[in-house]
Amino acid sequence: MTFSLSNITMTRRIMQSKRSSSFGVTITLWLYGLHLICAHNVKSPTALTIKEDSGDLNQVEETQLDDEDPEDLEVFHPTNNWQTLRPGQAVPAGSHVRLNLQTGQREVKLGEEEGFKYWRDGNRQGMMNMQTPSFTAQELKEALKYLKEGTDDSSGTKQDEEEVRAKFRPIEELKKDMKALDMLIETDVQVMKRLLTQFNDSKSTSEEKVAALLDLEYLVHQVDNAQNMVSMGGMHLVINALNSTDIRLQESAAFVLGSAVSSNPSVQVEAVEGGGLQKLLTLLATQRPMAVKKKVLFAVAALLRQFPFAQSHFLKLGGLQVLAGLFQTPGAEALRVRIITVLYDMIVEKELISQAGLDIIPDSTHQERLRQYAEVSLLPVLVEQGWCGLVPELLASSEHDWREKALRTLLAMMAQCQTPYKQNPTLTTSLNELHKQYKELALTEQDIGEQDGYFGEILALVNAMLFKMQHV
Repeated sequence: MTFSLSNITMTRRIMQSKRSSSFGVTITLWLYGLHLICAHNVKSPTALTIKEDSGDLNQVEETQLDDEDPEDLEVFHPTNNWQTLRPGQAVPAGSHVRLNLQTGQREVKLGEEEGFKYWRDGNRQGMMNMQTPSFTAQELKEALKYLKEGTDDSSGTKQDEEEVRAKFRPIEELKKDMKALDMLIETDVQVMKRLLTQFNDSKSTSEEKVAALLDLEYLVHQVDNAQNMVSMGGMHLVINALNSTDIRLQESAAFVLGSAVSSNPSVQVEAVEGGGLQKLLTLLATQRPMAVKKKVLFAVAALLRQFPFAQSHFLKLGGLQVLAGLFQTPGAEALRVRIITVLYDMIVEKELISQAGLDIIPDSTHQERLRQYAEVSLLPVLVEQGWCGLVPELLASSEHDWREKALRTLLAMMAQCQTPYKQNPTLTTSLNELHKQYKELALTEQDIGEQDGYFGEILALVNAMLFKMQHV
């Protein structure tokens, strides 16, 4: 490949640093569209020598010039056109310098940066920022005069004032609004007082009372709020609402009562002593919509949970008989699994508290709890009320969850119900069918990598029932 010297142009920009006498040299070559950039930074000026080899390719060689003092050089003043640079002349920073390889002379002109323009006036030269707006002295004077007069200008029209008033509000109105907002900030205690007042007001409609109870239910989930409701007399109002002729108030009141007594022993005591348990059982024993009975059963379960005093009253009030009647009520199938869950929780609680006494040092509190649970004679009453034959009926359900809860309850009652279980052929048949079904489901779980799957747990419960019925 042959390169012609007439097609080679070199451009060098020399940037002089203020910190040292070194020059920054940038050389750009265009070789038939081939763009080559060379950068060189040395402490002394450099020159370029074009040396022709025996081959076709010309090589560029950099040689070191003799050290010269820049202050001794004649300063060249470039223009916007290319001019020949004589030897010994210094080039101002920012200028464009090129070496014409045809003539062998160096040429220079003013450089142009983006947004800047170089100028020269006689011996003076500089650089002007073309991006910022410029103003004449007269324009600046007029602007300052207008600004000064504008401070005292009161020639605003009435229309302008109306536009401002439409966009902005007076500070007095804003202060009133802020004050009103401060008054609307209420604590939970203040909110509950307002809701109880609204509920107890004879002028309030049924819808307003129901709304007040629903808002109250949201608050009494917190232990402190439920206790504050008791101190305000709210528990008495809620229990009395269970006797309302409005079924919506009955449902909402039971919902509030159940949420308030959940895991709150002091409120549980107040509810039992206030007659809440008796009224809840009355609602379950009488004809009521299913929605009401769901909320009532929720309140009963919350009131009995981990509270042997309430469980003892529950048995004395015939609670198991009430639940047995509800369990066999047509149309109440959705409540069956909730009922046996209540029974299962009561049985397991007593077993756990008895087992815990073997692992800890007895104290007065634990001894008192043992004494209270000892007074709850639950299993004998379950046998007496026919629960050994009622719970197996739930195994006929197609719901796996219902079957699981029924099997756990059956195992919990095994100590008292073993004989009735053996005398129940339907139970044996159901267990054998469930064993076959869940064995296949458990194998399917194992095939997909679930060694301890849900169906495997149910299969273990079925096997435990069959084993205890045959060997215990």
